[in-house]
Amino acid sequence: MDYVLKNVINYLIMKYRIGFLLALLILLRVEGFPQKDKVTSPSIVLIFLDDMGNGDLSSTGAQNYTTPVLDKFGSEGIRFTNFLTAQADCSVSRAVLLTGCYPNRIGFSGALFPNSPVGINSTENTLAELVKQKGYATGIVGKWHLGDRREFLPLQHGFDEYFGLPYSNDIWPIDFAGQPSTDWRKDRFPPLYIIEGNEKKIPITTLDDQATITKLYTERAVEFINKNSKKPFFLWLTPCHMFPSMHLSNSKEEVNKDYMVML
Repeated sequence: MDYVLKNVINYLIMKYRIGFLLALLILLRVEGFPQKDKVTSPSIVLIFLDDMGNGDLSSTGAQNYTTPVLDKFGSEGIRFTNFLTAQADCSVSRAVLLTGCYPNRIGFSGALFPNSPVGINSTENTLAELVKQKGYATGIVGKWHLGDRREFLPLQHGFDEYFGLPYSNDIWPIDFAGQPSTDWRKDRFPPLYIIEGNEKKIPITTLDDQATITKLYTERAVEFINKNSKKPFFLWLTPCHMFPSMHLSNSKEEVNKDYMVML
């Protein structure tokens, strides 16, 4: 009890000869009950990068390029240096992160391909569904890779918004030179689209289209954050795709430069 409150209660007791509890009740009746500090739920931006190694940041030993923004996250926050995943693969690692389950238990092994009959099951509780119960807005920007059929897409698994590719950006019927593929392993793939919600929206048909993906993802992520800045939100940002020039160039310096831009 603070000094002012004690003095007010003592005054009421001495002036009107009333007991301590009655004096306190009178004071609370007049002033109202003290308000507890509001507990606010933190917003979450979960960034998930495929194929990034422990030594790929300048703060962890990378050479020939720097990653100042990610380094700043580490220096101003908490760094966890012992991260393990159940399997080092696109679909499996996402399934584990989103459900907290061992992948074999939920039917995942390796990376999924277009029109896969396997995908994330509707009976699984996802991280997005859990935070929605606490009033969070939920969104994903980037590669999903947990099934491209409608029943497997993010909006059916706890996300309010989805903008991104349904699987890896190199799963398309185009070769590394930007020409229609004659390789049987690629020419069977369907055309590639960025999906918004449940619908195919933006066709990705050329290497120039591929080069726009990072900008599109960044703009949509910023839009989601700004739109939900007045309430708690969960954004799963998975800007994971292979840059076209990384396929085309034989120069180690060019590959490093593109990788640096991605980070």
